[in-house]
Amino acid sequence: MRVAVVTVGDEILAGEITDTNSRWLCQRLAERGVDVERATTVPDRVADIARVVNEYRAEYDAVVVTGGLGPTHDDLTMKGVAAAVGRQVVEHQGALTWLTQAGSYSADDLAKGTADLPEGARFLKNDAGVAPGAVVESVYVLPGVPDEMKAMFERVSPEFSGERVHVETVVADEPESALVDRLADLQERFNTSVGSYPGETVRLRVRSRDSEEAERAAAWLRERVTLHPDDAAQR
Repeated sequence: MRVAVVTVGDEILAGEITDTNSRWLCQRLAERGVDVERATTVPDRVADIARVVNEYRAEYDAVVVTGGLGPTHDDLTMKGVAAAVGRQVVEHQGALTWLTQAGSYSADDLAKGTADLPEGARFLKNDAGVAPGAVVESVYVLPGVPDEMKAMFERVSPEFSGERVHVETVVADEPESALVDRLADLQERFNTSVGSYPGETVRLRVRSRDSEEAERAAAWLRERVTLHPDDAAQR
């Protein structure tokens, strides 16, 4: 399963808050064997949300959108997603019933637009907040508040699946540039991919759908690089 993650928020793009949602979603999706191939942040503008969601839903099996839910003036995600799939935003009776019964709100207490979703969408209960989420076609719309987003994602997580990628980490005590030939040789010998992450050490992450293949490739690599003492901590 191939998925794109979209976060919505001017405050993220302005550097006012750190986007922890996309990192968490990517980790949880990877745990379920899902290939996350895009992670994009867009501003609170209907046209931008619609353009990116429309592009990604045509290319990927699902799009997960987080942020910009609610009835305030800058909560435009539902409108953007509705525009992407060519639907109107309408009051969802199921969401309204849940808010006024399970949520213990009266209809008069709710701000106008709180229960508005794209027409025909499946609404998602918000176990940690108020604003409901939605699933429309292959697009999953979740809140931006981290606790709310996480709780809502767990409701739909069984709908995301794939073959898990196994990762082995090798910590090398050599410059990244010195490892190029050996990394190329590794990829010719084994059905794996390898990522190189330099810092005080160079962390090499070997990935494969086959756990034994990943282990064999990592063992081969350890025999051919100068290992940093931190390598033992990775095993």
